[in-house]
Amino acid sequence: MTPPALTPPALPTPAPAFEPLPRQGYFLLASLALFWGTNWPAMKLAVADMDPWTFRAICFVAGAGGLMLVARVQGLSLKIPREDLKPLIVTAFVNVTCWQVFSAFGLTMMAAGRASIIAFTMPLWASILGVFFLKERMTPSRVVGLALGLLALVILLAPEFGRLGGAPWGAAMMLAAAMSWAAGTVMLKAIRWRMDALRLAAWQLAIGGLPVVAGSLFLGRPESVFDLTTPGALGAIYAALIPMIYCHWAWFKIVELFPASVAAIGTLAIPVVGLFSSALVLGEPLGAADLVALALVVTSLFVVMVLPSLMARR
Repeated sequence: MTPPALTPPALPTPAPAFEPLPRQGYFLLASLALFWGTNWPAMKLAVADMDPWTFRAICFVAGAGGLMLVARVQGLSLKIPREDLKPLIVTAFVNVTCWQVFSAFGLTMMAAGRASIIAFTMPLWASILGVFFLKERMTPSRVVGLALGLLALVILLAPEFGRLGGAPWGAAMMLAAAMSWAAGTVMLKAIRWRMDALRLAAWQLAIGGLPVVAGSLFLGRPESVFDLTTPGALGAIYAALIPMIYCHWAWFKIVELFPASVAAIGTLAIPVVGLFSSALVLGEPLGAADLVALALVVTSLFVVMVLPSLMARR
């Protein structure tokens, strides 16, 4: 039985600055920061043993298959509404294919923690695109929060400037990944989807994964899966299951709940978790700059996610 189509929130009317943010969104953002953050060292372990095309293909098959299985268990139809098909193909390519391919190859050329920092310049691009295409209003709290978060990223990235000059392709690929994710986020928010977040995430991964699976067969080395060491295998299993299944559903739900700029700024905690977990798992160095950046990110999230609600109660 096909469930009734869901009516997405009207666009482009943005939420007022003083409107309380959905409580469910806070939990989803916190879990996203934990699982997507720890995914960076897991991916680094995986691509150290396996070629990026094969790694991403496995992730797509596991992610799309897992989400579709969950949908069927819940009694949901996997039929794509006719009106959703064309935008689904376009957004899947921008939001999923480009992000996954660029980030996987960029990760082979850079330290995992630093790669995550470049990737999460995404809030800057999403906020700018949201103003132009969604007519979202950049309130003072969002501007301050974005500025603090980006300052944290600059502090973390500063030691890498010299190294980036010697390996520009890694930085360029991570920046392309960030921009494609930002564009995909705004597109997801702008389109009036008839599918719920679970089925939308499943089909985005399935459609967005097709070029990657093809790439793994013609450009990759599928046999590299047999080169996996124990750490590489554990990293691949973790990345293919929790981040690809749960985190993608959570992200699509967050975009559904929050304005695009707030959803994007809420991801600023992910590179901090990525940096610290990479230090713990991979032995990548940490310093005083990392602690300063952590404080800035926490302040940024407080300004955007908490402070407006506190001020509204006064």
